[in-house]
Amino acid sequence: MFELHPQLVKDCIVLGDFPLTRVLLNKDANYPWFILVPKRDAIREIFELSAADQQQLLWESSYFSKQIYDLFKADKLNVAALGNMVPQLHVHHIVRYKHDVAWPGPVWGAVEPVEYPNGVLEEISQQIFEALGEHFQPLNR
Repeated sequence: MFELHPQLVKDCIVLGDFPLTRVLLNKDANYPWFILVPKRDAIREIFELSAADQQQLLWESSYFSKQIYDLFKADKLNVAALGNMVPQLHVHHIVRYKHDVAWPGPVWGAVEPVEYPNGVLEEISQQIFEALGEHFQPLNR
C-alpha cells in the first residue's frame, strides 16, 4: 500500500495526482520546487518500476516539466531523483532562475528554507491545477 515517506509529508503539501505519481509542492519558498512520487510501494529506483510505469513516469515528468517551466518562466529546470536522504523514489522538479539564492549551484543546503507568505501556497496550487488540465486530479478540491 502506497504511503508518502514521513520526510516528504513534513516538507511538502500534496497537490494531487497524475495516473502514476502524487504531486507535491515543497514548502521552501526560495524556489518553485515540486516532487513527483510514484504511487508504488517499496520502490527506491526507477529501474524497479515496471516498463509501463517507467514510460508513464517519463511522460508525467516531461509533461509536468513543460507546464511549470512555462508557468513560472524558468531560466532552467532541475530534475533529479537522488534519494540519499529519503529512500522512497521521488523526482524533484525545481524551477531555477539566474537570480535565485543558490544560482548557479545546487539548491540542497545552499540556504535555509523560507516559508511561503500567507495565501501564496493556495495561489500556486490553483495555478498548477489550471496548468495541468485533464491529466491531473487535484486532491482536496
